[in-house]
Amino acid sequence: MKKSTIGLIAVIAVIAFWLVSVYNGMVGLDEGVNTAWANVETQYQRRADLIPNLVNTVKGYAQHEQSTFEAVVNARSKATSISIDPSNVTPEKLQEFQQAQGELASALGRLIAISESYPDLKASEQFKELQAQLEGTENRINVARTNFNKEAQKYNTTIRTFPKNLFAGMLGFTQRAYFEADAGASQAPSVQF
Repeated sequence: MKKSTIGLIAVIAVIAFWLVSVYNGMVGLDEGVNTAWANVETQYQRRADLIPNLVNTVKGYAQHEQSTFEAVVNARSKATSISIDPSNVTPEKLQEFQQAQGELASALGRLIAISESYPDLKASEQFKELQAQLEGTENRINVARTNFNKEAQKYNTTIRTFPKNLFAGMLGFTQRAYFEADAGASQAPSVQF
């Protein structure tokens, strides 16, 4: 074989190995985003699983708060019915998911506020334990969402930087959406005495 042919084969082999490395790196980052999304869903599911126990505990003390109970149950049903394919998290789907989860959080807030009117409920060990678990779960949700955004950022940065951006689109790698603050979150709440 000629030296030029051997050189050409060596260059092609190096380029092929580099392309395989680029592809495998993007797949690894894509899987990181998928895993982070699964962790987000796990934490939201944990919250949804706590809700029936919380509602039943409050029901035992506050029989005439039926509309609040129904609002929580309906919001939970809506929030758990929205399913997102982690490989296709679009801003629109993520917004719909966030809106449903926000409605559930709001309904839970109203349910927790009921405890102020019922001293026996407020003093109940079961209620206190469920409330503590719910608070812990909300913290876990925030951590999972932050981790998802970090993984999505690493992935998005990789597929958008040169020269990987030349291959990302051809290989089916597209940008991932981020969790964003709720509308109006930058406004300070008004406090009136």
